[in-house]
Amino acid sequence: MFNQLSKWSPIMLSVLRIIVGLMFLEHGMGKLLGWPVSNMHPAAMTLPWFAGCIELVGGFLITVGLFTRPAAFIASGMSAVGYFLVHAPKDFFPMNNGGEAIIFFCFVFLYFVFAGPGPLSVDSALGKK
Repeated sequence: MFNQLSKWSPIMLSVLRIIVGLMFLEHGMGKLLGWPVSNMHPAAMTLPWFAGCIELVGGFLITVGLFTRPAAFIASGMSAVGYFLVHAPKDFFPMNNGGEAIIFFCFVFLYFVFAGPGPLSVDSALGKK
């Protein structure tokens, strides 16, 4: 049975990329655009503002699968830096410092750097030409 599921692996890679990209995009939209409703409105040119820009642009690129590997590399790095600057000083354990989501983002984006975008992506469509 599990061998039959393996044929869906490339499609599920694309589905994972799209869902995670949309979630990351939502973080950037909340920070920079205030939608969906967010209590965080960083001042321009501050570290949280730059993080919001990376989340917004990187989230869009990752969602559509355009320049996926470089966008995921930058998003992964930003997530790692964000974790160590914002969450780790609060407490050692991610469960206690609110850093679970950013750790997941970091490692899923790192996975995309190596795995690529999957077949349902602009990168894949451009590569077929």
